[in-house]
Parts: sequence; C-alpha cells; structure tokens
Amino acid sequence: MANLICGLKWKMNLKISKTVGCTKGLHNSEKPPEPVKPDVKSTTERKELAELKPKFQEHIIQAPKPLETIKRPSPDEPMTNLQLKVSASLKQALDKLKLSSENEEKKEEDSDEIKIGTPCKNAGCSKTYQGPHSTEEVCQYHSGVPIFHEGMKYWSCCKRKTSDFNTFLAQEGCTTGTHVWTKKDAGKKVVPCRHDWHQTGGEVTVSIYAKNSVPDLSYVEANSTMLNIHIVFEGEKEFHHNVKLWGVIDVKRSYVNMTATKIEVTMRKAEPLLWASLELPVSNTQQTNENSDQ
Repeated sequence: MANLICGLKWKMNLKISKTVGCTKGLHNSEKPPEPVKPDVKSTTERKELAELKPKFQEHIIQAPKPLETIKRPSPDEPMTNLQLKVSASLKQALDKLKLSSENEEKKEEDSDEIKIGTPCKNAGCSKTYQGPHSTEEVCQYHSGVPIFHEGMKYWSCCKRKTSDFNTFLAQEGCTTGTHVWTKKDAGKKVVPCRHDWHQTGGEVTVSIYAKNSVPDLSYVEANSTMLNIHIVFEGEKEFHHNVKLWGVIDVKRSYVNMTATKIEVTMRKAEPLLWASLELPVSNTQQTNENSDQ
C-alpha cells in the first residue's frame, strides 16, 4: 500500500515538472521557500485564546409588560343624571310639534271613531283595527316592561332573553286580554333606534339617531362603569339602552347634547386609554348563568 501511494506522488510530481511555465525570466539556482503552514493549536490553546478576546456585556431584551388592569369601581355605585344640553333647533321643532298635536287632540275629541288600520297599543301585539269585529278578538301581548341589561333584552313578564333586538320585538305576547285602540289608554311604544359610538384620546361619544327627542321625558344616567339611556322621541316612542362600559368614566365631566336629529352622550374617560369596544364583554361564567335563567 505504501509503495502504491509513493508511486502516485511520483507521477504527480513528474506531471508538475513537465508543465510549461507561464512567465519568462532569468534562471534561478536557489530553491524558492516553501509556504508557511499555519500552526494548528490544541484545544487547550484555543480556549486560552478565546478567553483573551474582549467580551461584550450581554443585554437580555424583554417585551414590555402589559398595562396593569384598571381597578374597576363597583357597578353598584349610585347613578347620576347627566346634564342635558338642548339645542335651539330642537326647541323650535318641539314648539311646532306641540301646536300640531294640540290640533290633532281637538279633532280626536270631536270624533271617537277608530280608523281602519289603527295598531293595537298593547306591547307585543301586532294586530290592527279592521272593523268592529277586531275588538272582539283576543289580544296577545306583554304585560310587563322591557328590560335591557348587559346586552340581553327581554320582557319582565316572561324573561325570554335574546341579544338581537328584532328577535326581541318579534316575541309573541305571554298575556291575553282585549285590544287597546285609543291613545288615552296607551303607553309609550318601545322601538329600536340606530346608534353608534366613537372615541378620542380623552372622550367616548355615543350617538342615538332619534328625531325630536323630548327633554322633559328623557334622561341619561351613569356611574363610573354603567350607562343607562332612556329617550322619548317623536311623541310616543321610547328607546332604552343599558351599557356596561369597557372603561371607566368621569361622571362629573360627562354630559348629553340633544338636537333635532340625534342625541350625543359624551363621556370623559377617567384615564386616556383607547377602549377596545364600548361594552365590556360578557364573561363565560356570566353567560352560562344567563342561559341557565332562561
């Protein structure tokens, strides 16, 4: 084996010696110096060299800690009525409606006749007056009051809870009785109303798009974490909305602007933080309890 290796080396050197040079010049009788081979250091020497290298101070980068949860005041704090600011346009609109309603009342007093198509005034009844035989029909309605609590909507008389307002309005009455066709015996009618919200760094504003709201019959009350809206508009319509707020507000610096076309509830934030939503999400435990009540 050794002879074979030596033979291969001799052949390679022979080929190299026969290779024609690429540079011209004078002959040199001295052998050129061989290239310096790098010293191979032992493992111990390598460790010693590594220790001599300058060391840099290491910094451990950590993500910033999340903001601590704001301590929420108790939702059972006393509620305070927010200041109502009535615009001049709303006052003018209400004055005109007052005159027209007085004229209509005089006409109704002169005639007790019930017009065809008049809706029943009982809550939850969708029947309309079609003639004398309509009075003899059984009226199916809700005898209780509507309740809006933490996103759930139901009647106090039957407590069939739902989160959808249209489903709530479509719930069939749980009480039977006689139809009520005249306004004298009728109460306010609870109706859905379009509303939305927006925020800035220091305030949250809820807009309710209800025309010709009545300041004397409407109110908005709140504490640090709860908001209850009760608006009467267009004479005999009511809008209720209860909100468990996502953040904490300063009640003393919050107020309500009432115009002819909408109501704006402006709430001052207790801390300048962006809210993820208007309402605090319902916890799984709370949702389970509500479903069990149904």
